[in-house]
Amino acid sequence: MSSSGTSEESERIFVSLGMFIIDDFQFHDENDKPTGRTLPPQIGGGGTYATVGARIWLPAEKVGMIIDRGHDFPEDIQKKLDTYGTDTWLYRDDQQRVTTRALNSYRGDYRGFQYTTPRVRITPRDLSRTKLYRPKMLHFICSPTRAAAIVSDIEKELDWKPITIYEPIPDRCVPEELPALIEVLSSISILSPNAEEAMSLLSMTGAPTKSLVETACARLLDYGVGQDGTGTVIIRSGAMGAYVASRSKPGRWVPAFWTSEDASKHVVDVTGAGNSFLGGLAAGLYETAGDAYQATLYGTVSASFVIEQEGLPRLMQTPDHTGHELEEWNGDLPRRRLRDLQDRLQKITY
Repeated sequence: MSSSGTSEESERIFVSLGMFIIDDFQFHDENDKPTGRTLPPQIGGGGTYATVGARIWLPAEKVGMIIDRGHDFPEDIQKKLDTYGTDTWLYRDDQQRVTTRALNSYRGDYRGFQYTTPRVRITPRDLSRTKLYRPKMLHFICSPTRAAAIVSDIEKELDWKPITIYEPIPDRCVPEELPALIEVLSSISILSPNAEEAMSLLSMTGAPTKSLVETACARLLDYGVGQDGTGTVIIRSGAMGAYVASRSKPGRWVPAFWTSEDASKHVVDVTGAGNSFLGGLAAGLYETAGDAYQATLYGTVSASFVIEQEGLPRLMQTPDHTGHELEEWNGDLPRRRLRDLQDRLQKITY
C-alpha cells in the first residue's frame, strides 16, 4: 500500500492540474459586426483536453483531473463528461459559486479569450488524500513562476517525484519570462511550448520554420531541462508536426497525422489540440517505457481526434467479434491510427 492508502493497481498514470472551464462563444466579422453564427457552451480548459487526450489510450481509472462544479453546472455538459468514464473526474462541489467560464470572442481571424467568472486554481496539495494522489505523471499549464511553486510543492512538501509535463501558458511566453523559466527547468521532465511560444520566449523573429524550431529546441535544451539536463523538449508545430529532442538523442520530427491533402476534410477546429497532444504523449511515455520519440506518436494521434470537430471527440463502446468492448473515438480506433503513423514514418528517410 502507498502512503495515500491506495493500491499500486489503482495508481493514476496521468493527472492534470489544469482547470475545467465552460467556454462561451461570440462571432463577429472584421468590422466587429455579429456574423449570426452561434455555438452552445462547450467543455473547455487545457487540463480537460489533456485529460481526454490521455483517456484516448488509458482507462478512466488511470487518468484524472479535478473539476470545480458550481451551482450552475449544465446537465448536458455533465452527460458529456460522463461518457468518458465517471472515474476520470474528481468533482469538488460548491453551491455558493458558479462554474469557471470564459468568453472566446472571434473577430475575423483574431481570437480573444477572457475569463468571465473567478478562477479556482488547482495545486498538487489539492490531490492529497484523493484518488488522484501521486500519479506517475503530472501535467500543468501556467506561468514559469507558478510552475516553480508547483514543483516546490511536489519536491519539498510532498516528497514526490512524478514525471512533470510543463506547458507554458501562451501569454507568459515572452522574453521577460525566460529567466524565470530557466530557473525551473531542472525540475521539468518534458517541456512543451508550441513553435510560436518557443520563438517568442527566445526573442526569435519571423514565421516558424522547421529550421527555426530546431534552433529554438536546441537553445531550450542548453538551458538544462530535467535533472542534470536529462529532460526532453517537444515543440508542437501545427501542420509541420512536432519536433522532439533531448541531450542524449538527436532531434526528430513527427509529422502531423492529417496531411495537407486531408486537412480540408478532417481539420475543423484546432482548439485544445496541443493540450490533448500532451495527454496522449503521457500515455505514450507509459506504454513505451519512457521513449519520448515513440510517445510523440501517441500525442499526435490524440490531437488528430480533437481537431476533427468543435469541442471534444466522441467516445463510443462497440463490441468486437469476440464480444469484448472496443472504444471507438469519432468512429475510429486510436491504435489503427497509431499503426498508420508508424507505417508512414518507416518510409521517411532522416
